[in-house]
Amino acid sequence: MNDSTTIITDPEGRAGEKKFTFDYSYWSHDGYREREDGYLEPVDARYADQARVFDDLGKGVLENAWKGFNCSLFAYGQTGSGKSYSMVGYNLNKGIIPITCEELFKGIDQKKQTDEASKEAEYQVSVSMLEIYNETVKDLLNVSSFKKGGLKVREHQQKGFYVEGLQVSPVSSYANIEARIAEGTRNRTLAATNMNATSSRAHTIVAINFAQKAKNDVGKSMTKTSIINLVDLAGSERAESTGATGDRLKEGSMINKSLLCLGNCIKALADVQDGKKISVPFRDSILTRLLKNALGGNSKTIMIAALSPADINYEETLSTLRFADRAKSIKTKAVVNESPTDKLIREMKDEIKRLQEMLKTQETGTVVVQGISPEEVEALRKQQEEDLLRSQEEMENMNRTWQQRLEDQEKEKYQLLMDERQKQEARKTTPHLWNLNEDPMLTGMIVHFTPPGNSSIGNVEPATIILKGLSVQNDHALIENDSNRLIYLTPHEAHGKLLVNGKAVTERTELRHNDRVMFGSNHLYVFHHPQDAAKQEKEGERVQKVSFDSAQEEIAQNKGFDMDKTGKSTEDILLQEDLIQVMPMVNEANAMSEELDQKMIYEIALISPQARGLKEGRTEVSIKARNLVTGHDYMWDKNEFINRKYAMQEMYQMYVEEDDDWKKDQDKSPFCQADNSDVIVGSSYVFLQSLAYLMDTSDTIPIRDYKGAEVGMMTIEANPCNMEGVKLGEDDFVENPSELKKRNLKFQIKINKIMGLPRKYSEIFCRFKFHLSPEWNCSSRIKASANCEVYFEKMFSAQPVTAQLLTEIENNPITIQVLGKQREEAVDEKKMKMSTRELLAKEDGVMTYTAEKPQAPAVPLANDKSGNLKRQQSELKHLQKTISNSKKAQDEVEKANVKLREENEDNKRKMENMQNKLDLIAKVVKEAKSKKETMILVARIDYILQTGKDLPADKIKELTPKPSEAPGKATSTQPTHHPQKRVPSAPRKNPKSSACVIF
Repeated sequence: MNDSTTIITDPEGRAGEKKFTFDYSYWSHDGYREREDGYLEPVDARYADQARVFDDLGKGVLENAWKGFNCSLFAYGQTGSGKSYSMVGYNLNKGIIPITCEELFKGIDQKKQTDEASKEAEYQVSVSMLEIYNETVKDLLNVSSFKKGGLKVREHQQKGFYVEGLQVSPVSSYANIEARIAEGTRNRTLAATNMNATSSRAHTIVAINFAQKAKNDVGKSMTKTSIINLVDLAGSERAESTGATGDRLKEGSMINKSLLCLGNCIKALADVQDGKKISVPFRDSILTRLLKNALGGNSKTIMIAALSPADINYEETLSTLRFADRAKSIKTKAVVNESPTDKLIREMKDEIKRLQEMLKTQETGTVVVQGISPEEVEALRKQQEEDLLRSQEEMENMNRTWQQRLEDQEKEKYQLLMDERQKQEARKTTPHLWNLNEDPMLTGMIVHFTPPGNSSIGNVEPATIILKGLSVQNDHALIENDSNRLIYLTPHEAHGKLLVNGKAVTERTELRHNDRVMFGSNHLYVFHHPQDAAKQEKEGERVQKVSFDSAQEEIAQNKGFDMDKTGKSTEDILLQEDLIQVMPMVNEANAMSEELDQKMIYEIALISPQARGLKEGRTEVSIKARNLVTGHDYMWDKNEFINRKYAMQEMYQMYVEEDDDWKKDQDKSPFCQADNSDVIVGSSYVFLQSLAYLMDTSDTIPIRDYKGAEVGMMTIEANPCNMEGVKLGEDDFVENPSELKKRNLKFQIKINKIMGLPRKYSEIFCRFKFHLSPEWNCSSRIKASANCEVYFEKMFSAQPVTAQLLTEIENNPITIQVLGKQREEAVDEKKMKMSTRELLAKEDGVMTYTAEKPQAPAVPLANDKSGNLKRQQSELKHLQKTISNSKKAQDEVEKANVKLREENEDNKRKMENMQNKLDLIAKVVKEAKSKKETMILVARIDYILQTGKDLPADKIKELTPKPSEAPGKATSTQPTHHPQKRVPSAPRKNPKSSACVIF
């Protein structure tokens, strides 16, 4: 980035350098230092701090607001690229929104103190805050709007699109605005957690209404108004295409609809600027309707495109730059919003009168309009009543003084303000839980106190702390506070998921300061214990800083994933980041599947590049989806799973809102794979090094799944051939692979049999490819059985052989994948009747004890020890069985790993041994040539092949035939360049034979 130019380079070298020019290009990735007060100040001229960004952009917004122009500022870019940091910031690194609000009130105070005319003027500032998620509008300052369907978006003839019923709160200072935004953010966090929504997929619009009422030069009362729209858009990266399946899901998903429509509108507006006569599709989404003025109407608009400098985000970054490049060509037509105050009141009165007359006309008789049904007429009448009510409210507001409206607002918010102050004071002395969120802006917004005594946790009353959301039970857990000294957490319900510091908790556990606690699948908190914190500080214990990512790393580590970054490569660290992103999503998907009874379970699978048929690359995170009824397994890549997970959230949200349409057929459900598509059974790896010496090879090799477990065997052949496709004989080998360079070569790969595959597959086929070719070579489909006759062969031709091909053959194996369709069998009705939870319990070998009902107990139930004994015996039996199964599974995994390691080491030793033998034979041949000898003893070659060593010199001398015994006097009659005989692969039975190889 340099001045106004941004340059992007493809890290893989597929495309050249691309340049983009904008009004400003800021670099903020590095080149700064953190001061003691936390402010990030530049140490490099390239670094743009928050003050510089505000001077360039924010001041212009403020100046235009004072002049009476509408202003819009919106940030676009992928999640984590810095949109919220630019707009809001944190601590002293304040973004454009807080600095603009702060400077606005400073300007008001300054004008009142220095300008005589301004002393009599009235300055009115009000704020609103809304969120658009899944095409639903929520008023973040009014929790009653968090209902099914959200708020409605209407269109006014003069004002354009607006949100009906949106609360606009009068404010008198920047502190008031800050409090309102904090309130809205807190409401947003709570709603997102309860509804299992993802904050990065929602758009947030903060609107600041600024009105200036003053007399003009002729003494006439004038009102100048400005609306400052500050828009933080959802992350843009998932709006990209991620494959056919993802696209199909996306068509039915509204999560990405807003961004797609925004892109369409900006493209259409750019085309209009170029003179094309086309319609701009503002009405296609709620976001574009509300941003109509900002994009192409009465507004001065600034767009911030936030970029990621990481090379893995090249495609998303390039897409963002292209989006911004189109947007910069759009021209808006902003006008000063100024009109006489009396005129505004008069127009409002006329509007009320007109609406009242229309309603009176409809009340006097039945209205019949040709082409419009009575239902539509009734809907129109209701709309007019709503418009009349809204106009009357606006009229009342205009007639009331600004001071009266402020006082009313202060009364409404006074108790909330006092509660917030008390909460802040209580946090200093009372143990409490504060939330962690993937969006740093939403972290710490929810606080639950655990005062001395017992605090129960559940999803309904009478729980002390009520947590709504996935996997939270009615009576989930209990926190016991012993006079702020010792605090314990105890799980209550058996199915209640509870983690402390990443580990599952099944019994009473002491909570310490800074412990990380997860309730259910998505309620992640940090426990703050002021007294314990003071004790730790006194003892010199270091308290680590906790973030959402570090807590997820901890959970992943306790699940067996290596999350240590010490000495890790870039690829390993990126894999860890993918795990941190996907793991909570998998937990949520499993929880939603269980709650909606979808009979599916998901787990993370790490797929190596070799298993994907690639020579090199990153290990990728995929998701294995399993149908608990049919037993079918499917593998989804990360992007497909993420798209499906968002569609699952929509379905879950409809379920929570008791929408009757939440249920979907299996072929449309994001939880299930719609069709019985091909799945990868396993992969085999074949080294073709022998082809580099024109030697054939045949072998039986294991087929392994993505975990490395053996699932079958495969017999293969690799044969060198002449240009007619005939297999070469034993006498055509070469001593050194370099001899093949620039020669023409054909070779054949044959897959003969596949044995021992699981019975679950109905048909299979194989495929493989060379790393130098992007195309797969696929066999025909055959019926799956315990012993499948494949007989698939493919001939390859190299004309000529290149150094690159030789390197590939000598050093890299080819991957042969076995794919198949899973057997369609009659559905197990017994399983279909079981719930997802019961199916999971059955899979895990969990059996629950059901006590027999006593006929007529002779003693009170509390004294019935036999029932307790039976229960304890059942639990002990179940525990022993669980431990046994766990140990057995662990032993099997360890045996498989040991076997795999031994096979790898054995293959490596064999390859090294064979290479040493070939090198020794080549050395013997070379020595014979240098001495102009015309023969080599076969016994000598046999001895090398058997022992890896050369025959002793005296033995060679003993076995070497005298010149008169040489066959056919070859030394005097053979031409200089005789075709070389191939080294036999099997040892001769008579090592004392004086037979020799003639060359």
